[in-house]
Amino acid sequence: MDMRKLVGRNFSKLRKQKGFTQEKFAEASGFTQQYISGLENGRRNPTVVTLFELASALGVSHVALVLPDEELSGRPRAPKSNS
Repeated sequence: MDMRKLVGRNFSKLRKQKGFTQEKFAEASGFTQQYISGLENGRRNPTVVTLFELASALGVSHVALVLPDEELSGRPRAPKSNS
């Protein structure tokens, strides 16, 4: 799993759950809409500090941005097959 894509997907999902458009989040957070778009599309590689700032602006833990998809959604993971 590409970490940039995971962070982008998690960020996008959380941003939408909080009722933000990219533009409204940009206004509220100080990040540009172009940065948010690049982040959500896996083209940005945010620093640890940026992850904290993004999470704070969303009102979530920074950990939520790096959790695997199954853990973020609360669904249990399917067991991995050894075949």
